[in-house]
Amino acid sequence: MQTHLVPVGFDYDRLIAPLVRERLSVDRVVLLQGAVGSEANVEHSRTLARKLEGDFENLLGAQTERFVIEDVYDYDAAFEGAYGLINAELDAGNEIWVNISAMPRTVSFAFATAAHSVAVERETERDNIHTYYTVPEKYLETELAAELRRGTELLAEIEGKIDDEDLAERTAERVHGARELLGEFDERGTTSGAKSVDGSHIIEFPVASFSSVKPFEELILFKLGDDGAFRSVSELAQALAAELGEEYTDSFRSKVIYNVDRLGPGGKGYVEQDERGKSYRTELSRIGELWVRAHADESSDGEEATEGPNRDGSDGAEENGAGGGGRDTELKPPERDGNEERAPKW
Repeated sequence: MQTHLVPVGFDYDRLIAPLVRERLSVDRVVLLQGAVGSEANVEHSRTLARKLEGDFENLLGAQTERFVIEDVYDYDAAFEGAYGLINAELDAGNEIWVNISAMPRTVSFAFATAAHSVAVERETERDNIHTYYTVPEKYLETELAAELRRGTELLAEIEGKIDDEDLAERTAERVHGARELLGEFDERGTTSGAKSVDGSHIIEFPVASFSSVKPFEELILFKLGDDGAFRSVSELAQALAAELGEEYTDSFRSKVIYNVDRLGPGGKGYVEQDERGKSYRTELSRIGELWVRAHADESSDGEEATEGPNRDGSDGAEENGAGGGGRDTELKPPERDGNEERAPKW
């Protein structure tokens, strides 16, 4: 069974046309519409999602579900949700296709990185995970601007020939407003300004690791996730020994140092270290924080966890981390209140 995960932005053709033209098998489609931005933007995304929902079913015979992403600029939540969705589909034995053509780049990159991360962790199922993009034949913004320019000049020509004073005044206002908007378009392009999100104008996109995480490495990551930064690797090793009920020896400390090095910048990139004298302050990197967040359910499930080290330090199941079963992605379909839809939080 082939499942397509489709974040819906402001596009239609790029989300369904390639599947029709390439005659790809589409059994199930998960549509994710945005619910942040101006009222017009949200309504446009909702309208396109509804249209796609019907056309995927009517044209391709696909079973379709539609969900809402409350904050399309929350990269961490998008990554976690995408990670859970992809794992759940693989657990059900499905082949996954992730379309990153639409939606804000925060969501598209989060889905692409999550798909890559799952492919690394579930190496034997890598061929069942596909991330794809479709190039548009043309961009409508420039055509809309050109048409608005022509319409504005036409209004300006007839403005002085209007006898009705009220109509002439309204026409002059439209001409002035259109020229201001076109001037901004010519100067700034299709967007304007730089919005601050969570106190920063930069949303960093972390790079996924190119190798899976081993059981003892997982234990280190969860410890850093639980307790935060440690002033030194020795302090981290002592805390791990105490949690595992093991004796803190030079051998155990060396084991922790070795695994932290494997997780560091020169290895998998999940851990960052900052030299402080003779010690190295050790903490999770950005992608390390996302890894812990995405695997937190597995860590807390106890005996139901499908893989990874048990919190007593034993290896658990498979080293390649091919789990994800029973994950709650916290996605819910739009709720209806009469003809209105309420967007549940993702």
